[in-house]
Amino acid sequence: MTPLPDTSSHAAVGMVADSDPAAGPLLDLLRRHRRGAPVGVTAVCSAHPLVLRAAAEQAAEDGSVLLVEATSNQVDQFGGYTGMLPEQFRGLVLEIAAAAGVDAADVVLGGDHLGPQVWRHEGADPAMAKAEDLVRAYVAAGYTKIHLDCSMPCSDDPLPLTDEVVARRAARLARVAEDTARTRGTGSLPVYVIGTEVPVPGGAHELIDSLTPTSLEAARTTLAAHRDAFEEAGVGGCWPRVVGLVVQPGVEFDAHAVFDYEPARTTTLRRVVDEAEAPPSLVLEAHSTDYQTPDRLAALVSDHWAILKVGPGLTFALREALFALATIEDELVPADRRSHLVAVVARAMADDPHWWAGYYQGDETDVRIARTYSYSDRMRYYWATPEVAAATDRLLANLEQTTVPLTMVSAHLPVQYSRVRAGELSPDPRSLAVDRVRDVLRGYALACGPASGRDDPGSASDIAENRSPQ
Repeated sequence: MTPLPDTSSHAAVGMVADSDPAAGPLLDLLRRHRRGAPVGVTAVCSAHPLVLRAAAEQAAEDGSVLLVEATSNQVDQFGGYTGMLPEQFRGLVLEIAAAAGVDAADVVLGGDHLGPQVWRHEGADPAMAKAEDLVRAYVAAGYTKIHLDCSMPCSDDPLPLTDEVVARRAARLARVAEDTARTRGTGSLPVYVIGTEVPVPGGAHELIDSLTPTSLEAARTTLAAHRDAFEEAGVGGCWPRVVGLVVQPGVEFDAHAVFDYEPARTTTLRRVVDEAEAPPSLVLEAHSTDYQTPDRLAALVSDHWAILKVGPGLTFALREALFALATIEDELVPADRRSHLVAVVARAMADDPHWWAGYYQGDETDVRIARTYSYSDRMRYYWATPEVAAATDRLLANLEQTTVPLTMVSAHLPVQYSRVRAGELSPDPRSLAVDRVRDVLRGYALACGPASGRDDPGSASDIAENRSPQ
């Protein structure tokens, strides 16, 4: 097994960045952004196969990078709530990408919120030990974009956690990632995302009255603390590969409301990417961008949030499509053969409230409505359960074996009907559902700009050589 080159020099980082087929397209795109091109990338945070198919088909149509991220509670060394290990999820993504015509070289896999948060109810020592194993599993499986998130306190931590403690824990995980990448011997080193002002994964737990963007001083403090911690941990050589900083742009959603991006509120904050202390390839990463309008997404990209993460908004659209198809099924298929998908999902959520309890407020009717229709989309945690997955498969199979009148498609999925009539879309149920998800992704594609030109000469090597944008 050939060891990787020493990462303490910029030249060594350049060797990896230029030769790495996984991280290269992402680095090229971010470099284009730093050069002034109005381009960004959509980070798809979902493990649902139909959502992944939608993302792959969108990437194939656009000729863009397919960036798919698994969150630490979805996929981990124990299987997460999807039951998949990191290497299994990687295989699923690559299989779906290949079927859509996306080259493996254009697929970038990321790990989102990698840290102790899944085990935060334990003490810091056992939780961080599990977090190390988590990062090791992701990097060993070929994930090259690693979000280090140690912002959530463990059961025995004094409160609040300081930037220094968070940064030291992140650097500890970076050390594991670097060591794992070396022992794999594939010539692939990760790029990193850091940030202490991290929105809660999947949206807010409670209803929000107001939202304040991160201050410039807080962003500077985060960068300084992480830079010092990386040096102390012996991984200062990977600092040029810190490509993302998670800060709060004033964007969020809760069960019933969306907080839209307002550029005037971040004028000072976004200067942080151009300061001398920042890594040379740094952009901002926006979490919880779900449900932002395309013009707000485009404004985020223009203002240096070049990585736009979306997850619940995609499964929200998928639920709309599947429930619309279930309504069609109710009219076309005899009762004893129906999937009864809507009832199956409702029963699964009622029987196991773990994933939605604490998110929805109000009386019984309020909670029942929220379980199905809320922006938080806690239903996404139930699609992989055996009974819900079986009902989904039965729904799609039933409609595949039945002639669905286009007039019914028009009634329940009118946008997809228009595409079918135009000859742009197959009327089969899977394609209809996937296209409804792509309605969301089309807004992101528009905001992220043209994919062409990402291979402009020297872009990845410029990052590696620590050159600042002109």
